[in-house]
Amino acid sequence: MPRPKALLGTGVILAFALTACEGEGAGSADPDPDADPSDLTAGVAMPTQTYERWLNDGAAVEEGLEELGYNVDLQYADDDIPTQSQQIDQMITQEVDVLIIASIDGSALTGQLDAAADAGIPVIAYDRLLTNSEDVDFYVTFDNYEVGVNQANALLYGLGVLDENFEEAQDAPEETLNIELFAGSLDDNNSHLFWEGAIDTLEPYIEDGTLEVTSGQTDIEQAATQRWEQETAQERMENLLTTHYSGDEELHGVLAPADPLSRGIIQALQNDGWGDTIEDGLPVVTGQDAEIASVSLIADGVQHSTIFKDTRQLADEAIVAAEAYLSGEEPEANDTETYDNGEIVVPSYLLDVEMVLEDNYEEILIDSEYYTQEQVDSGQL
Repeated sequence: MPRPKALLGTGVILAFALTACEGEGAGSADPDPDADPSDLTAGVAMPTQTYERWLNDGAAVEEGLEELGYNVDLQYADDDIPTQSQQIDQMITQEVDVLIIASIDGSALTGQLDAAADAGIPVIAYDRLLTNSEDVDFYVTFDNYEVGVNQANALLYGLGVLDENFEEAQDAPEETLNIELFAGSLDDNNSHLFWEGAIDTLEPYIEDGTLEVTSGQTDIEQAATQRWEQETAQERMENLLTTHYSGDEELHGVLAPADPLSRGIIQALQNDGWGDTIEDGLPVVTGQDAEIASVSLIADGVQHSTIFKDTRQLADEAIVAAEAYLSGEEPEANDTETYDNGEIVVPSYLLDVEMVLEDNYEEILIDSEYYTQEQVDSGQL
């Protein structure tokens, strides 16, 4: 099957122009453009070490900044909001020169953002938007609405509703296809964008009867998975199967917004006897983040798809933005309209995403040296 070109990123130029600092947020103080990098420190706050991607993100940002000569204070909060708050408080007290924050709860750090503003420390939101504060200078992320669109299209393709070119399939199933919907954690702003993109794409097919959400759970609050926990997703899938699929009702697909959730859902389905692989009758399950365990499942025909967000590019953009602020300049945004955090529209840099399927994972992930074939075969890094 050819690579789904219509849904793939076109690549991103990581080096972009810098302009004189004009920000009015946390970074409104004038940094010393002549300071030696060895005299400057970036505080990097990551949400958890239990997700493979956040380990990769943290390591990539730290390594990139250190290669440029800067000091880095990297902290993980183990998905505990008070811990992350304390870590950022400590960074501010120790007078870091820029903050890069991937938040647990984007609305829970307003006090820290106020303190950063008072101290003249620029704040870069990393992948998760910091909300309800005017003291956010910049945001680096992926096009999160398009993540949801891609997830929905992957589901429709796996169900045979769309063909390999993501157009209406000529031989689409005539019977109604039963699906279930999962969402991420409600305190993560990205969850809402993923959901919006997916539902906007799926809704016409639900309205015309092509798809049916058998449980009737079509609100994000019903579908949400607190803290993106695999066990929570598995438990909800088990409950859905017991309640709605204990008779002759078939389940054809599941919209899952992240790979750990996907694996929990797949485990519940396999335990309930739905098959070991898609060929054996396992429902189509989507995903996100291209975690090695899920890519291995995709290669084995177990998980249908995932969305690849190249965190190497995201880390690069965070580094470019941080270096701009540390040099007394301001990074250039490619989106100044989308991300309203409740107080301001945060200047943002958006990256593209790619859909990973069994037939293209080698081209996207191995040829780009993100993984090796040996890692995919073992499902481990």
